[in-house]
Amino acid sequence: MADGIVGIIGGTGLGDALASEVSGAELHDFDTPFGRVSSPVLIGTIGNKQVAFLNRHGEGHRLSPSEVPFAANIFALKKLGVTSVIASGAVGSLREEIRPRELVIAEQVIDKTFRRQGTFFSGFGAVHCELSSPFCQRLRGILLATAREVDVKVHNGGTYVCMEGPQFSTRAESLMHRSWGGDLIGMTAMPEARLAREAQMCYALVALATDYDCWRAGRQKVTDKQALLSEIMENLQAATNNAVKLVRAVLQSEAGLCSDECPCRKSLELAVWTEPGQLNQETRDRLDVLFR
Repeated sequence: MADGIVGIIGGTGLGDALASEVSGAELHDFDTPFGRVSSPVLIGTIGNKQVAFLNRHGEGHRLSPSEVPFAANIFALKKLGVTSVIASGAVGSLREEIRPRELVIAEQVIDKTFRRQGTFFSGFGAVHCELSSPFCQRLRGILLATAREVDVKVHNGGTYVCMEGPQFSTRAESLMHRSWGGDLIGMTAMPEARLAREAQMCYALVALATDYDCWRAGRQKVTDKQALLSEIMENLQAATNNAVKLVRAVLQSEAGLCSDECPCRKSLELAVWTEPGQLNQETRDRLDVLFR
């Protein structure tokens, strides 16, 4: 099939950088059964692909990670016709070899969030989506292949530990995350990736390393906090510029970002375990867009 619309979820920097390249741009702002979206969705065309940009944290970065309406955002993109999503997000590095300003195409997640709506199907029935690979392997492969063609340092794989926040880790927690096998620490990949799987969309994450979190010796001894913050913000801007290069190249390529043969696109086929007669039909009708 054709790609449909490619969703791009990220911060203001990524969206603003690519928005100027969008032709035929239109803004869509609406409510969903799960509330209002973080920000109006910008739909247009880059290269030969139709795209939909969504600013996860809203205008002016007003929403903390725990306040992001993840379910509303994913539902809105699905309703608009998005079939694949490339998301970006700032992370701390838990590994010496993943340096600030570099990108990581994450492969696994450890989910520590607990305040967020993690499913679309509460009140409908028991729906169990397969999630052993939380990021679309096919879409990851396209990002990695494209990365070899642009001048950007990109790491293949890595486990993203998603914490609730909004506070950062203690040093003990940071060391624990490393002992778990975590490579990145962030606050936004979940339940975003989980909900995208329930919406039968391909989803991949481009993680933007900004610093070494607080596990690394010496970080806790820094006395000039303003200088440290400035360094992190500079790293974020540099990483965002690298992500823009990568995403732009993907959108301008001939690669097909979505395939109906991808398991992500069939995630609900065997997921509904409740007997049909026990399902809430009113809720099923409200969620119909997810089953398409």
